[in-house]
Amino acid sequence: MIKFTKMHGLGNDYIYINTLKNENIIAEGKLPSFTRYLCNRHFGVGADGVILIEKSKIADFKMKIFNKDGSTAQMCGNGIRCFAKYVYEAGLINKKNIDIETQAGVKQAYLKVENNKVAEITVCMGKPVLDLLELRKLKFIDEDYNDKIIINATDVNFEIIPVSIGNPHAVVFLKNLENFNVKKYGELIENNKIFPEKTNVEFVQVIDKGHIKMKVWERGTGETYACGTGACAALVACAYKGFTRRYAVVNLKGGDLFVNWSLQDNQIYLTGIATKVFDGIVGESQ
Repeated sequence: MIKFTKMHGLGNDYIYINTLKNENIIAEGKLPSFTRYLCNRHFGVGADGVILIEKSKIADFKMKIFNKDGSTAQMCGNGIRCFAKYVYEAGLINKKNIDIETQAGVKQAYLKVENNKVAEITVCMGKPVLDLLELRKLKFIDEDYNDKIIINATDVNFEIIPVSIGNPHAVVFLKNLENFNVKKYGELIENNKIFPEKTNVEFVQVIDKGHIKMKVWERGTGETYACGTGACAALVACAYKGFTRRYAVVNLKGGDLFVNWSLQDNQIYLTGIATKVFDGIVGESQ
C-alpha cells in the first residue's frame, strides 16, 4: 500500500508521494501507468499529475513530475509551491527557504508561515528564454522556424510567442477569452510539428498594465484551472511586447497568481497559495 497526499495550487491538483524512506516504493517501469490510474477522476484519485518527493545530492529535496498521461515534465509552478508546503508542514524540513531540485534546475522556495502553517509561497523560477536560437538548442522549437511563428488553424491564424520557463510554452494573445475554445486550439498548438517536445499553451487577454487574464492548455494534461510556469510565460510575453509592466496579477480559472520578472537579476518570482486536500492510501497493484 502506498500513502499519498493530494494538494492543489488554485485548482491545479497533484498527488504527492514521499519516497524519501523507500526510493523504490513504485517500480520505475510502472510509474507512467500508475500515474494514469491515479489521475483518472472516475476510476482513480483524480489529479492533473503525480509528484514524487525524492532525495537530492544538490538540494534539500528533488521533485519528479508526471503529467496525467504518464509523461514527465521539467517544471511546475503550482506543483512546486505545494511541494514546499508539504515538506515543511510534514516536518521534513524546518527551514523557510527551501532548495528544490527539478529537471529545470534547482529552484528556491520562500515560505510565509503563520501559526506553523504555510500561508503563501514565492518561488524563484529562474530566467526566462525568449531567444529563438536558445529555444532551438533546448529543442523547444523546430530548427526550421525563425522570427515570427504562425500556427495555421482551420479558421484562425495564431501568432505564437515561444517562451521557456525551464519547460516549453507558447503564448497567444486574444482580445476576448470569454467563449474561446481552449480544447480545440490548445490541442492543435500543443501537438504542432514546430514543437518537438510538444508545448504548454497560454491564451492571454491583457486587461491593463498590471492585470492579465489567462486560460491554459497544459502539455500532456489538457486544460487546467491554473499553471504557474504558464503564468510566468504569459507575463514575460506581455512585458516583452510592452503590454504590461514586468510585474502583474495573472487571473486564472482557479484564482490569482502574482508574477514579477525582476529587473535586478532577470529572474522570475512567482507568488501564490497552496492547499492540502487530503491524505490517502492506494494499492500499487492497480
